[in-house]
Amino acid sequence: MTEITIEQSTLDTLARASTATITTQLFQRGLRNTFLNGLRPLNPEHARFVGEALTLRNIPAREDLDVVDAFKDPNHPQRQAIESVGPGQVLVFECRGELRAANAGGILVTRACKRGAVALVSDGAIRDSPDIEQMPFPVFVAGRSATISLAVHHAVAVNVPIACAGVAVFPGDILVGDEEGVVVIPRHLAAEIAQPAADQEEMERFIIERVQDGAALPGTYPPNDETRAAFDEWKKGRVG
Repeated sequence: MTEITIEQSTLDTLARASTATITTQLFQRGLRNTFLNGLRPLNPEHARFVGEALTLRNIPAREDLDVVDAFKDPNHPQRQAIESVGPGQVLVFECRGELRAANAGGILVTRACKRGAVALVSDGAIRDSPDIEQMPFPVFVAGRSATISLAVHHAVAVNVPIACAGVAVFPGDILVGDEEGVVVIPRHLAAEIAQPAADQEEMERFIIERVQDGAALPGTYPPNDETRAAFDEWKKGRVG
């Protein structure tokens, strides 16, 4: 579905919504498994991103194939993924939740940054984490490990459908990250949910203010007609 064009305005609008809000919008459209549970940002101050998935699939390592010299091959899928990622894209690694070895480290993350990637997301582990967590680059992983990837992972394919943290990710899907985690938006739904998600985010900011002022939940959350009218007035005041 990567032939579906995603306008920059759609990405910018999605950036105004939290992952929690986006999961609600997707739930309303029948998608219940879109949040990558268990993945956390290495640097919460640099967790927010919106981008297009470029995927890497890993299977369990095999001792006769996964030796250090394997990385001398420029077509090694892990290296190929790093050298293929481009501006606005997110590297998404399928690692089967395996945390006994890293799937990338400081050099690969730095190269991805230089190529214009907006984030790296993996349901595996990362190495060189003390350095990476100081970088202004979103990296979401399930754990940390100093062990080289070849000990556990055999990279097999770039830009194929994968499972990351139990969620299907197709090449070109749109991922959004924030301090809470990462959500996967099927590419064909990105434009459809962008504005509703941004609108919901603004409504919920208003509702939080009402609740902080003592409003009870009935009629406030979810909002009734009176609350929606008050919201419209609140928005006018903010614009002015």
